[in-house]
Amino acid sequence: MTWSDSLLQLAEIVNQGKLVSDEIIINLLSKRLKKGEDQGESGFILDGFPRTVKQAEILDGVTDIDMVVNLKLREDVLVEKCLGRRICSQCGKNFNVACIDVKGENGLPAIYMAPLLPPNNCMSKMTTRADDTEEVVRNRLRIYNDMSQPVEDFYKDQGKLLEFDLPGGIPESWPKLLHVLNLEDQEELKLAAA
Repeated sequence: MTWSDSLLQLAEIVNQGKLVSDEIIINLLSKRLKKGEDQGESGFILDGFPRTVKQAEILDGVTDIDMVVNLKLREDVLVEKCLGRRICSQCGKNFNVACIDVKGENGLPAIYMAPLLPPNNCMSKMTTRADDTEEVVRNRLRIYNDMSQPVEDFYKDQGKLLEFDLPGGIPESWPKLLHVLNLEDQEELKLAAA
């Protein structure tokens, strides 16, 4: 099966609202990693994968994982950011109207994240996802935490887990994360951002 055939199979499954099996995901990932290796790529970043210990074990059989970065943000801030998500019904772009300004207290750092506001032509066309209610968001976070903790433990036991607290939005956090990862070199920065 070719790369494009695999992508069509994946699109068909997703469009039907079904979950994609671990085997299909790992098959696609293996093909993409092999393609990158053949093209001289020296590394990769996966976002949101693996989500289960089974996936992590399969991934370990396919490639070497050097490090897993767990980006951490307080739950109250995550909820507020989720509730602030907006989509322009015309252009389809995502925005966030939440302005996070939490004072540091009880050993927790202060957090400031500016809103990502839409341009004037999108302002009147903003919609909220039907499932972005506090109850649904908190339930999704609970499910995510239940699933992610065993994966975190899996990589922590291997000495590969880096916990990184997000001190603010992307403009503030990205340079700090790159510094922690020792990717401050301009050439490495371009590769990491690509």
